[in-house]
Amino acid sequence: MPYIHVSTTEAISEAKADAVKARLGKAIALLPGKSETYLMVRLDGDCDMYFQGTNDAPVAMCEVSVFGKANHDACNALTAELCTILSEELGVPPARCYVKFVFTDTWGFSGGLF
Repeated sequence: MPYIHVSTTEAISEAKADAVKARLGKAIALLPGKSETYLMVRLDGDCDMYFQGTNDAPVAMCEVSVFGKANHDACNALTAELCTILSEELGVPPARCYVKFVFTDTWGFSGGLF
């Protein structure tokens, strides 16, 4: 049950949203046992965001929520891939992109809990 929420200062056209969503769907498999099958993605563009006190360059915040756990190496690999995707698709330099992981053992879906 992964969920990826991307907030960025950059505009996200429908075509770019489709490209980012498709690449996120492949990237989530870097976490063991996760796939696009249950992946939910939220993309927020044109956000007012500041990094290092300025808003003069593209910025992104990527939050990855996961049911269960993932090891450090898998999270590191996914972080690298997310930064690559956001750089290539939206022009956000990896040095201006944060990735936050949230793990939970309580996740609801379709009216019940896993």
